[in-house]
Amino acid sequence: MIENPPVLIMKKKFDRPLKFQVDSFLNFQTGHIADAMNGRGALDGFIKPLNNKFSKFSGVALTCYCGPADNLAAIAAIRIAKEGDVIIAATDEYKTTAVMGDLMLGIGKNRGITAFITDGFVRDIEGINKLALPCFCSGVIPNSPARNGPGNIGLPVVCGGVNINSGDIIVGDSDGIVIVPYERINNVLEKLETVISLEKETEEKVNEGIQTLDFIEDIFNNGSIKEID
Repeated sequence: MIENPPVLIMKKKFDRPLKFQVDSFLNFQTGHIADAMNGRGALDGFIKPLNNKFSKFSGVALTCYCGPADNLAAIAAIRIAKEGDVIIAATDEYKTTAVMGDLMLGIGKNRGITAFITDGFVRDIEGINKLALPCFCSGVIPNSPARNGPGNIGLPVVCGGVNINSGDIIVGDSDGIVIVPYERINNVLEKLETVISLEKETEEKVNEGIQTLDFIEDIFNNGSIKEID
């Protein structure tokens, strides 16, 4: 007979980025950060801010896997969260019950969490908006979950199609969420300098009235296009 799993498996200790590294990403749009990671790193587009007014943030990932219709791991993650943490609640994209509501998020805000992100649904929109806490989810539903487990906290999860580890930097804005892996933080910050420089250069050309880009002109002129009637 297979033994019943523990209610929760928890890993509290993991490498954390420095505060100045986390804060540095507040200066950039999520699109620019993705550009600095070869155009990748963003969660699936169905995970959106509950309210665009409260979407801008940068924080440290604290992962949890809740599974379908259960939020024990998310509640436990809030219990051990440190100031500045972002709770990442993976639910296997479950959509029949909410994984979190305004009261637990209120407790999370009292503990200093920066944001809450889930690939599942939440509830209590009015109450969450009053918290002014960034909350990203795939939808809203009034149904409530159980609190039975099993689940885990602090271990790697897949959320929105992206592998996430506790200690990664999580950045959000009205466009969505980008994950900066812990081991790539300094490299991405360096690349962002180039990304922003090129972005400003192109923006200036657009403001001056440019109507095309050099690379597309090259494609039009080098024989790469076959016209048909």
